[in-house]
Amino acid sequence: MNPCRHAAALGLIVVSAVAVLVSACSPTVKIEAPDKPIVINLNVKIEQEVRVRVEKDIEDLLSKEPELF
Repeated sequence: MNPCRHAAALGLIVVSAVAVLVSACSPTVKIEAPDKPIVINLNVKIEQEVRVRVEKDIEDLLSKEPELF
């Protein structure tokens, strides 16, 4: 057998083996459902709504009895 062909065949085998080993070491991605349920905390301030109501009540009271202040 010709030494050049032997070296080329050996190189091809080495490259193929490296390609197989590299493809075997590819990382895997796993998608799993969480163990606990997802909790969404909705702490909403309603201060603005309460303030508008109080201001409206005060305006109504002042319009009925302007002598308070």
